[in-house]
Amino acid sequence: MAAEAYCVKCKAKREIKDAVAITMKNGRPATEGKCPVCGTKMFKIGSA
Repeated sequence: MAAEAYCVKCKAKREIKDAVAITMKNGRPATEGKCPVCGTKMFKIGSA
């Protein structure tokens, strides 16, 4: 199952395209990628 995040531009929850697991400055895990519909950057805090 792919990570899901809220797209601010589409105003809908979608699966993250090209999802990459990252670590924020404070050490918490996060996932970032792009919206498959509009291409806007998506971000979700927490492990994927």
